[in-house]
Amino acid sequence: MAGEVVVDALPYFDQGYDEPGVREAALALVDEETRRYRPTKNYLEYLPAPNYLQFETEIMKTEYERMQSRLPMDMLNMKRYELPPPPAGKMTDISAWNEAVENSQAQLEHQSLRILNLELLSEYGSNAWKSYNTVLSQMVEQATKQLQELRKKIQEINWQRKNEQTQAGGKLKELEE
Repeated sequence: MAGEVVVDALPYFDQGYDEPGVREAALALVDEETRRYRPTKNYLEYLPAPNYLQFETEIMKTEYERMQSRLPMDMLNMKRYELPPPPAGKMTDISAWNEAVENSQAQLEHQSLRILNLELLSEYGSNAWKSYNTVLSQMVEQATKQLQELRKKIQEINWQRKNEQTQAGGKLKELEE
């Protein structure tokens, strides 16, 4: 047994892993294991086939169809933002003028709502952003605490393993003698 490294399941206790030939022996064991157990072509065959279509909405389906047929994307329709006068043939028609005036009133209302939204954003937007950042920082602190707790648990498990392996290694050495 002189010069021979016995590999067992006590990595915290065992010595000699850095000696020449140990890495090659471990790689040879891995190669033998991989030769013995060939993976199947589809190792997920026991799972049901994924149904990706259940997440598609009608808009997504039509957009996928448009992309597959290589059609160009529709341009943004700016027609509703225009203020056209009545057509040339209806310049004396009161209903055509009423329609044009209603369209201009709708455009004016839309612009006033946009201005109101910008005023609200300038007045309250910074406070909303600050509260959003406060919530985000609280979430970061909470995640950091969870990470520290997990790292502490991992460290405790590793210490426990080391202690158990050191005790088992000592007992094995005692039994071998």
